[in-house]
Amino acid sequence: MDESNQDKRLAERLRALRGERGWSLDQLAVHSDVSRATLSRMEKGEVSPTATVLGRLCAAYGMTMSRLMAMVEENYSPLICRDDQVVWNDKKTGFERRSVSPPSESLNCEVLECRLDPGAEISYSGFSKNNWPKGGLEHHLIMREGALEITIETHTYQLQPGDCLRYKLQGVNCFRADKHSGASYTLVIL
Repeated sequence: MDESNQDKRLAERLRALRGERGWSLDQLAVHSDVSRATLSRMEKGEVSPTATVLGRLCAAYGMTMSRLMAMVEENYSPLICRDDQVVWNDKKTGFERRSVSPPSESLNCEVLECRLDPGAEISYSGFSKNNWPKGGLEHHLIMREGALEITIETHTYQLQPGDCLRYKLQGVNCFRADKHSGASYTLVIL
């Protein structure tokens, strides 16, 4: 799926999710802490959401970002070739996310390949244990290249190639790539 088609389908899906809940843009703005104007522009496909904004929307809708991206896919197949895997880029933050697992609304485990540009930082805040998209999901982050500093609530971890961090992503967290090498990692979500 080309990037413009993916952006269009994402805009349609975001609009449909809000409609399914019967929320106005103002109500979604309160639930997600994203401005009404930004929500409107995203739903019209005028702007692409950042990773942080998508995280806030997924929290409001009670789903993982991977689940949302799977809903953007057209159909399910148990095999997905690399050329057909959905790649989502947040150019503003320097984050690239490849959905390696075949998309499925009925299966839970997801495998992602992620890359952060040198010096890139993604901070997910405004979440608590009660409003995280899918509270308590288990994550296994395997560093492939570069270096990454991850803060999960009050704990900070320094990861190097080959390291694996196992955690439940809840509350405030921040991912910071090394300013020289960036960071590439595989993420398994259960």
